[in-house]
Amino acid sequence: MADDSVLLERTGGVAVLTLNRPAAKNAIDIPTTDALGAALRALRADDEVRAVVLTGAGGDFCAGGDVKGMGEGAGRTVEQRRAGMARYADLARALMALDKPLIAAVDGVAFGAGLSMALYADLVLVSTRARLAMVFHRIGLVPDVGAWYQLPRVVGLQRAKELIYSAREFGAEEAVRMGLALEALPPESLLPRAMAMAESLAGASPSAFSLSKRALGATLQSDFETMLEMEASSQAIASSSAYFREAIRRFAAKEPAQFRWPKKDTSE
Repeated sequence: MADDSVLLERTGGVAVLTLNRPAAKNAIDIPTTDALGAALRALRADDEVRAVVLTGAGGDFCAGGDVKGMGEGAGRTVEQRRAGMARYADLARALMALDKPLIAAVDGVAFGAGLSMALYADLVLVSTRARLAMVFHRIGLVPDVGAWYQLPRVVGLQRAKELIYSAREFGAEEAVRMGLALEALPPESLLPRAMAMAESLAGASPSAFSLSKRALGATLQSDFETMLEMEASSQAIASSSAYFREAIRRFAAKEPAQFRWPKKDTSE
């Protein structure tokens, strides 16, 4: 990629996006925000990419927005500041629009916008040294990158209020307890586990995954009958796919399935 603040690596059908500003704990400045959004849009359009892992370099996920850079715009009007938020909105839309498996591997700090970004992942893995916080109120700001929308859907409204209002820091075990993270792992096991999950999901049906992700994204704003209608339409599409036909053939022939979920290493 042209901007090395976001690195892109591919392993088979898995793309790894790494925020690469370790000296700033991977805080996202304007170039990084633009580069990450552009990368996500490109990966969505790339049929060879079947799953995405989002992580950070140097032992941290993302410290949020680049606070030092924010101070440079002291003379801007409210209208100019509102226009500047378009970058964060575009990034939120790119994260939301990604219809492929997205796994966040969160090590070290995930503060502010960093935590906001992790909320879009289908699966969030945290290291045991992870530190997370909706820090915005500490400096008189409000949550961005769509966190007002995402956080209540992940942890519930009352817990979201508590995390936003208090701006407090919490760790890996609490993140798992509140349902924000799926697993807490030793730092050295974090990325290998994320890759194993991504490689497994890369073997799933792209159409079935995309349809399920779209439905799960809509369900909290929908009703029972609408979801049944979406289910019927989606199943009709999924059962027409080449993937489904191959899965049935393998089942009948007693051959290994295309999709297998990786077991967790019990030695951790």
